[in-house]
Amino acid sequence: MASTNQLCLVLVIFFLVFSLSSLSTSVIIPKVNVSLLIPSSQLVENLCNGKAIQDRGFCLKALSTPEVIAAMDTTQLGTLIMKLGAANAKARLNVYNELIKKPGSPQALKALNCCVEAYKYAILSFEMVSSELVEDPESSNYDVAVIGPKIANCEKELINAKVQAHQLLAGNRFMKYYVSMGYEITSTLELENPNEY
Repeated sequence: MASTNQLCLVLVIFFLVFSLSSLSTSVIIPKVNVSLLIPSSQLVENLCNGKAIQDRGFCLKALSTPEVIAAMDTTQLGTLIMKLGAANAKARLNVYNELIKKPGSPQALKALNCCVEAYKYAILSFEMVSSELVEDPESSNYDVAVIGPKIANCEKELINAKVQAHQLLAGNRFMKYYVSMGYEITSTLELENPNEY
């Protein structure tokens, strides 16, 4: 004879299978590399609903990894966001470095070099902020905020040089989203610890 817990588990599984199988095929399920059984972290929800967040959907998707969801406090979440921002900046920097190797106009080369410098700065800033979070959230907030204008300048240079690469502009937009998440988390840390600074 099955125990009550086993019976409940079987009923829950049956209900889930039945309800999922009856969904209309027109429903679009986002492609997220996360199990549907992982609960959403309240820290992530709060962050992604913040005023500085430019794209809530991007924020939720970018912060849907099990490691991020398992963050126990704002400082851990901030450290993980900075690591994600640095990793994204490194990936973008590699793209720009590859493009510089290809022949192009002097204006395009100037714009690409501007972007290389912006992404080098972004990597250093995200890495530095990661170590500053506990000791000085106010400085880390500033250090994240100044990445945005560097990326905006990169974007302006690309447009002025008429570099036709939508992938680059999309990458810059994503970097701005990481900057907004970094700014939001460092602002939250400042508010959580107002008397310490």
